[in-house]
Amino acid sequence: MAKKITKKQARKATEAAVENALEKYLSTTLSADEEKQGGDTSPLGTPYRRGSVTLRGKMVPRYSTTGKLISEEPGTDWRDADPWRTLRIQSEFVDGFDALAKLGPAVSIFGSARTEPTDPYYEHAMQIAGKLANRDIAVITGGGPGIMEAANRGAALAGGTSVGLSIELPFEETTNDWVNLGIEFRYFFVRKTMFVKYSSGAIFFPGGFGTLDEMFEVLVLAQTHKIGNMPIVLFGTEYWQDLVSWIKGPLLKQNMISESDIDLFTVTDSHEEAIRIATSGIKSK
Repeated sequence: MAKKITKKQARKATEAAVENALEKYLSTTLSADEEKQGGDTSPLGTPYRRGSVTLRGKMVPRYSTTGKLISEEPGTDWRDADPWRTLRIQSEFVDGFDALAKLGPAVSIFGSARTEPTDPYYEHAMQIAGKLANRDIAVITGGGPGIMEAANRGAALAGGTSVGLSIELPFEETTNDWVNLGIEFRYFFVRKTMFVKYSSGAIFFPGGFGTLDEMFEVLVLAQTHKIGNMPIVLFGTEYWQDLVSWIKGPLLKQNMISESDIDLFTVTDSHEEAIRIATSGIKSK
């Protein structure tokens, strides 16, 4: 005679059967997935995904992104990582755009940081900047000493907007005292963007590698039509004559540049001509 099973025992037996069936199903499914993944997996091992990045082998981190975020491990090495550096670059662009958005018409003045106040070019830069300020045109410089200080000084004394876009450098002082709107940058390319974006013209006084770098960058942007009408003035014929001779000589004769590229800049010793050309790209109100 069969042993009578109570309802409680029947219920337990049913639950056990369901659990066994579910366990078997999961085991079979997981095994199949592992075999499938094994067929697609690289020799370097199972992939580890971190956002849009796939890591394998020795590149798999010990901790997940979230784990690192909430960890209490000491150290600030993460601040030197490229993703964090990208945020710093972005913040510099935001700061620059925000500070200069309502600047209005402006001309950039470039030149050596080593020019002394007793140098005639220092006085020329002061006077030209002052005349620009008297026309309600802002003056933008690199914010340092020398020609930059002279231009900022001339603009400030004339009651104008005197902008200094300074850069972290090991051999230069901080922003000069004649800047009334100053921004400091870590990255040259962000700083250069501000010069080009907010200037309607550029005047280059005698200078060294930094001045030449800025000058040829603007010339290339104008030559390749990456910027619109950007009048470029080289102030000081005696200083620039050898460079201009080289440009009109070997560069042009060996077809390194086009004849029309010579027209991208003007060399002068005249304040009035320098101002007229540098401001020719400013639209009249």
